Amino acid sequence: MPTDALFLFAHQDDEYGVYDELARNVTEGRRVTCAYLTDGAAAGPAEPRNRESLRALARLGIDERAVQFLGERHGIADGSLYRSLPQVAEAITTLLDELGDHALVYVPAWEGGHHDHDGLHAVATILLHRRGRLAQGRQFSLYNAWRRPGPLFRVLTPLPQNGSVEARRLSLHQRLRNLRLCLGYPSQRRTWLGLLPFVAARLLLDGRQTLQRLHLERVADRPHGGRLYYEKRGFLTFDRLQQAIAAWRDRS
Repeated sequence: MPTDALFLFAHQDDEYGVYDELARNVTEGRRVTCAYLTDGAAAGPAEPRNRESLRALARLGIDERAVQFLGERHGIADGSLYRSLPQVAEAITTLLDELGDHALVYVPAWEGGHHDHDGLHAVATILLHRRGRLAQGRQFSLYNAWRRPGPLFRVLTPLPQNGSVEARRLSLHQRLRNLRLCLGYPSQRRTWLGLLPFVAARLLLDGRQTLQRLHLERVADRPHGGRLYYEKRGFLTFDRLQQAIAAWRDRS
């Protein structure tokens, strides 16, 4: 039985996608490590975001000594993770070496929501595949624009293209706890003004923790048909992200 669990996040507050999985790993006695792979400073200083995530994780039973802000340490900019894939890979490799061969690994889904999420997903998936450990990885949805017109998006909704879904029903207490935790990111109020109504509806009406396995072949494909959310927002094209992934992969 795995004794360690590693949660890889692109940004402070990405933990909202796996609140219950974090708590479950703590309850089951695993040593949980959380790592943030960008500095989270796209819209302001990183320190408030660090404090907010540390507070949320503490409420789930995770000591701040188990949390590493690797993006800040390595100068990996929020919104530009694709420019720093070698540093991201080096940081993840160090974590995997430290935790040993049986750790569970959680990473944001390959879903076209945020290019930092997809970049992190690709690097983690490729590294786990190279170690023969892909079966120990799980992906969690945050948001995506599959079958959503214009600026609309879906939250906490796994893409069917990523395979079968492992779902666990949450109690009302757990749903309300998760919703309260989502209110704990005041430095990101603009982002959460858009996210919160959809997250609240998903938690209260669906109320499941969902995960999917990792698939190496998926990182060569567009997450879904149509324009991806980060393409709609003009942040990055999928082709540019793929070029960055291929350049890192060929050199490593």
